[in-house]
Amino acid sequence: MTPAGPVDPPRAPGRLGEAIPAADLLTYLAALERWAADRRSELDRLDSASRQTDKPEAFTSDVVLAMTMWQAIRGRLDRLVEIWDSGRADAVAREQMSQLIWGRLDAGRASALVSLVEAVTLCDAMLDQLRDRLAFDPGAADEAARLRAVRAAVVRCEDLAADGDAQAHVAALRAREQGISAQAARGADVTGPLGELEVDVATTERDLIVDASQRRTLARQRSDAAALRDSLEEREPTLHSLADRCRREIVDPPNLAVPDVSRLGDVPPTRTEVDAFVERLRTVQRAFDAVADAYGRPLRERAELRYRLERLRGAADANGRSASLTVRSGYDEARDAVERTPCDIVLARFYVEQYEFLTRDVPAHGPKGATR
Repeated sequence: MTPAGPVDPPRAPGRLGEAIPAADLLTYLAALERWAADRRSELDRLDSASRQTDKPEAFTSDVVLAMTMWQAIRGRLDRLVEIWDSGRADAVAREQMSQLIWGRLDAGRASALVSLVEAVTLCDAMLDQLRDRLAFDPGAADEAARLRAVRAAVVRCEDLAADGDAQAHVAALRAREQGISAQAARGADVTGPLGELEVDVATTERDLIVDASQRRTLARQRSDAAALRDSLEEREPTLHSLADRCRREIVDPPNLAVPDVSRLGDVPPTRTEVDAFVERLRTVQRAFDAVADAYGRPLRERAELRYRLERLRGAADANGRSASLTVRSGYDEARDAVERTPCDIVLARFYVEQYEFLTRDVPAHGPKGATR
């Protein structure tokens, strides 16, 4: 039987700060469990292979770093599974899970700089580098093969370098590679310089992968923050209209201000500032919800009292209670209370409840003392 290929890294669902749908979380957690088990097996295999090389100490730091990154991912996955609680996670818990997926890891070293999504990408990159280095170990391949591997890594670094400093650093690596290649072509012993260059290129590529992943994540987070800000700005006029209507139609309306979203300004450029900006947006969102509930509640109750009053009138017509002058007077009082603008909700509620009492069915009684 042909062995199965490596497990692909899972695609993270949702975005930072939103309650991710349960079905998407279930799929993601299952895929991340498979990925974690596969990469742990690969790490163990590479660790064993590194110990069998001529210079195992040359691979120790990379193996330890990859294992540290994997352990940080494993710890975050365990926390996600705990909050998931076999599918019993509510909306609040699923929003907390989005923070764990898209927020930064709390482990040490490089893992503290990246999110869970970025850590998965970085861990795979570290494993790829380890596989390449072990494949071109001095005890297993000649200098020409190792130089080809270094050239390929430098090309990848050139593709990843985004700013002037990074491009200058990669250009220096390219110059070193060309110098070592020239010396090797003349028959010089380049074992030492080539080994140092391999380590520097691998470290640079790893750092550039982290930078590229963080740039992508920052761009996505800034886009999500801008979308949330825009949605709140679109909602703001509706809340102003709701508040104005409540103040016109209700006696003693709530006294809450509608936050001005524009005062938050534009989405900031750095990741830390974006995190703080999103938290402020969430605070405004909660304030909007409180305003909508406070101003909408008395208007909803007034509409419910109107409906309740007409339903009671129909019941009174059906049981004959509407023939009573007292009942008709009670209806007029209740009707006047719910239709008056501004409406006193407390008074309207009292009159409707009074009318409900007046329209109740009167039980039938036989003659006093009658027996069968």
